[in-house]
Formats: sequence, C-alpha cells, structure tokens
Amino acid sequence: MKEIVRRLPSYDFIYMGDNARAPYGNRSFDTVYRYTLECVKWFFEQGCPLVILACNTASAKALRTIQQNDLEKLNPANRVLGVIRPTSEIMGNFTKSGSIGILATNGTVQSGSYAIEINKFAPDVKVVQEACPMWVPLVENNEYDKQGADYFVRKNIENLMAKDGDIDTILLACTHYPLLMDKLVKYVPQGIRILSQGEIVAESLAKYLVNHPEMEVRCTKKGSRSFYTTDSEEDFNNHAAIFFGEQVKARNVEL
Repeated sequence: MKEIVRRLPSYDFIYMGDNARAPYGNRSFDTVYRYTLECVKWFFEQGCPLVILACNTASAKALRTIQQNDLEKLNPANRVLGVIRPTSEIMGNFTKSGSIGILATNGTVQSGSYAIEINKFAPDVKVVQEACPMWVPLVENNEYDKQGADYFVRKNIENLMAKDGDIDTILLACTHYPLLMDKLVKYVPQGIRILSQGEIVAESLAKYLVNHPEMEVRCTKKGSRSFYTTDSEEDFNNHAAIFFGEQVKARNVEL
C-alpha cells in the first residue's frame, strides 16, 4: 500500500486488513480461499472495480480459483490481481548466478507458486525456498527489532543458504518481512541482493492501468485513503503506522 500510493498518489485507495483471522500463512487452502473470497466480495460491495491481494499466501492459495470460478458470478467486469505473478515476471532479471532464494510463509512455500511462475519467465533459473513461520508473529508482536528475532532470522537464512550456496538474490515473499531488514542485512552473506515486493508490485500496477484503460477510467482519483480492519482498530492503527510510515485511522468491519 505504501509503495502503491507513492507510485499512484492521485488514485483513491481502500485498505482492509483481515487482522481477526490473520496470519493466513499456516491455514489450509480451503480456509485461505474462503477468507479471501469474503474479503473480495466486501471490496466489490464498496464499489472497488480492482482488488489487489497484497498477501502472498492469498495470492498463492486463492487468487486463481477466484479469477476462474467466482469473478464471473460476482462481477465479470471487475478484476482481482495478486503479487506473485508481477514479482515472478522480473525475478530472472536480478540474478547472475541463476539461483534465487525465496523466504515466505508455510502456505506460500507449500503452494510452489513461485517456482511455477518464475519457471514460466526464466526457465533456467533455480528457485530455492525456505519457510519462515516465526517471522510474521515476530512482526505482529513488535519483536522484529528485538534480540530474540536474531535467532529465527539467522536460522532461516542459514537453512536457505545450505540448500544452495550459489544464491545471489533473495526475495522477501511476505508483506511483513521487510520490517526485519536490519536483521536480514546482518545474516545474509555480503553480495546477495535482498528484494522486497512493494516497488515491484507498484510499478506493475501502474503498467497494468496503462495497458487496461477500460479499468483505469473506472478507478476514481481524489487522492483519498480509507483503512478498515476486522479486529481492534487501535491495534491496527499502531501496526499500520509502522508499515505505512504515517498515522492512520481505521474503522472496524465485520465480514
């Protein structure tokens, strides 16, 4: 959201965090699909013609089914996009060794989505994955900059590099992980590029709107920002301020 707003400041944005049921990372495919579909329906009810699933797990476990099975019934003129495809399209551009590391939730890793999608655009690139189930809880509990986070970050980085010492590019395939960047820089070997998705997704969205003028004209442009959460407004506001870089005021919504 932060990077998309920075790239497309004139557009109106509604952000909804399903904090009451997050994190999605360890939930089953069926559960993630059901939760995500409920969120998409809510956005459509608010008048949003274009919905971005900013969650990698939702993009991996729910996006395709929603696009193929539900969109026609809900509103065939609307669109739902994810974050895995735009990231995968350009990942091959960053590696010289031909080996990329993916740090993600259990759900994203188990789906195999990054390996499948990157292979479509860069078939010669090797994709090595490492699930980091403790990273989201560390961020959610404001422990991401504390000493205890070092153990888990170091452990997962060592696990990843042990799988392939030729990795020269690492993707942070979860919205929470960039907040651990100070820890990552400490434990990722020098010379390895660490990529977060914000700027990649924002640039991809800007290109999408250029290439789809029929959607672009449906997106209103008053520069408004609205935030919603399915859980505590106060808790959301505190966390969102860290991610978004400024104070926000959310309203509660029940799905």
